Amino acid sequence: SLFIADLSSLRQVRGLAAEVRARSSRLDVLINNAGVHMPRRQLTEDGLETTFAVNHLAPFLLTHLLLDLLGASAPARIVNVSSTAHRGATVDFDNLQGEKRYDGWAAYCLSKLGNVLFTFELAGRLQGTCTTANCLHPGVIATKLLHSGWPNIAGDNLAAGAGASVYLASAAEVGDISGKFFADQRVAQASELADDVALRHIR
Repeated sequence: SLFIADLSSLRQVRGLAAEVRARSSRLDVLINNAGVHMPRRQLTEDGLETTFAVNHLAPFLLTHLLLDLLGASAPARIVNVSSTAHRGATVDFDNLQGEKRYDGWAAYCLSKLGNVLFTFELAGRLQGTCTTANCLHPGVIATKLLHSGWPNIAGDNLAAGAGASVYLASAAEVGDISGKFFADQRVAQASELADDVALRHIR
């Protein structure tokens, strides 16, 4: 089945989850891959900074709305596409959505850190179940995102980027691994902030 939604809209994210639940009796894998890089600050219909909304809040919400369906289909896997860019992130709760100052790269790095923090925390909460959660760096891939932010970088082909997600979604050898950050189909070191348990728990 094909489902289409604008992930910059929390209303449409909720609608997407409802449609999936209505038309699907099981969900074996959820790959959260949608992402944007916004050179200039823009707000969504919800009044949220677009990079933060699409890259972090949308997969966070969609995953939670589909979590029971994944659990009922277990063994199931959740794969969040992050980036090594998360290592360059800083967290300023007084400027979380670029309210005071905005930099497109900084916003992107922060959203990718959000992916890793979410994955690590979710994996801990899913411990003892048959649902795993991992995140990954797909490589520097020739996507519209790359070309919009860095037009002079060619990037690898789309198949290479997709292969990283497919590996975590289907490879038998990672079926029991959860709560890890992968790069080049291997467990990689995440940033110190990503391992900050207190930061994961801030509401």
